[in-house]
Amino acid sequence: MNLGKETETLEFKKSTGEIKEGMVSISSILNKHGVGTLYFGVKPNGDVIGQDVSESSLRDVSRAVYENIKPQIYPAIDEEVLDGRHVIKVEFSGENAPYSAAGRYYLRTADEDREVTPEELKAFFGASKHRGKWERAKSEAKEDKVDRKTIRSFWKKAVSVGRLPEGKYTCPIILNRYGLVTGGYLTNAGEVLFGNTHPVTLKMAIFATNEKLTFLDMKVYEDNIYNLLQIAEDYILKNIHWRNEITGFEREEIPEIPIAVIREVLANSFAHAIYDNRTQHEICIHPDMVTIYSPGDYASEYKPEEYIKRNIESELRNPNIARLLYLTKSIEKFGSGFKRIDSLCRDAGVKYSYDRTKNGFKFILYRSGSISDTSSVTYDVTYEKRQALNITEQAVLAVLKQNPAISREEIAERVSKTVRTVQRALVSLTEKGYIKRVGAKKNSTWEVLK
Repeated sequence: MNLGKETETLEFKKSTGEIKEGMVSISSILNKHGVGTLYFGVKPNGDVIGQDVSESSLRDVSRAVYENIKPQIYPAIDEEVLDGRHVIKVEFSGENAPYSAAGRYYLRTADEDREVTPEELKAFFGASKHRGKWERAKSEAKEDKVDRKTIRSFWKKAVSVGRLPEGKYTCPIILNRYGLVTGGYLTNAGEVLFGNTHPVTLKMAIFATNEKLTFLDMKVYEDNIYNLLQIAEDYILKNIHWRNEITGFEREEIPEIPIAVIREVLANSFAHAIYDNRTQHEICIHPDMVTIYSPGDYASEYKPEEYIKRNIESELRNPNIARLLYLTKSIEKFGSGFKRIDSLCRDAGVKYSYDRTKNGFKFILYRSGSISDTSSVTYDVTYEKRQALNITEQAVLAVLKQNPAISREEIAERVSKTVRTVQRALVSLTEKGYIKRVGAKKNSTWEVLK
């Protein structure tokens, strides 16, 4: 007799000689699903081989559960006869996760038990608590509080890229088809995707240095996800370097960070965020890097590099939001964001890193150092053939590029330095050939030399 394959809620052990391993499986299944079944006397392939079952062996299993699984659970432990062979069946459940086995924590993945750290477990439960349930819940916005222009743009784009069949669509059809309305109200997913209630906040800034100290520009937008994705993409592309390449008779403008990389990182940032309490996304453009911050703790038990190296099924915090972004190719391959971003960055020679915190996930894209054409760059504070600048000099130079007529006192306020420090930076920039004075002493301005 064969009981089939092991699953995320079903585990087989050949005998009670594997009782310790059985306890690990119980804890990992409880942590992932809260309910499961374990058989002793069955091979991993499902073949029933049986084992000696007595009152003593049943007590051994009960004692092992009592001594190893914390918090305490009360499983049903019974002898069963399958095709003439005796086995022990353990049915268990629990609502007080996380559960440990002999003081260690595990999570179930397919038919394997994977040990995790308390931090990973905390991240997993934080994501699981939010995953799916929040999206389907009713928001405070009535179903007519939608940006109809945005929904029309959505379905036209989805049809044009071949991920939505051609047909006659209306706003109500889209909202109902994808479960974005309930009881006359938008669901939470519906509001953040298409609402006209300004449900999501995006803050973007350009900084003079790699420190978040002197900003040259700052914008704050409140809109829905669909519109903010385009706003964010446009802002980044406007304020990074572009180079020109001539192919035959054609001139092609190429950004230092590929558009496909920017789109994928932005889409995943919005797809995996936690949207409770009107959360805030953040984009920072520095001379050496672009950072994209997504609010809410990391949404998976696996590290990003594990998704890149292995074929692991993605654990989506907001599956409905991700699905809608996939339909417009904002997310190119459903559930494979890290692997795709890594591939795109490698192809383009773009270095990247990430920073996981309790409150959010920051993706860092490092900017290239050799730029052949900076004519379209809004703010450029690097010069290749001159003496290097310290952080203060870079900040002062960036402010002067923005406003050549600004006073020393105003510069000092902008860069959070004293007037004397700013004066020293101005003298140094002049000596290094970055700037010069223009005009009479009382009414002079600074000219930034190219």
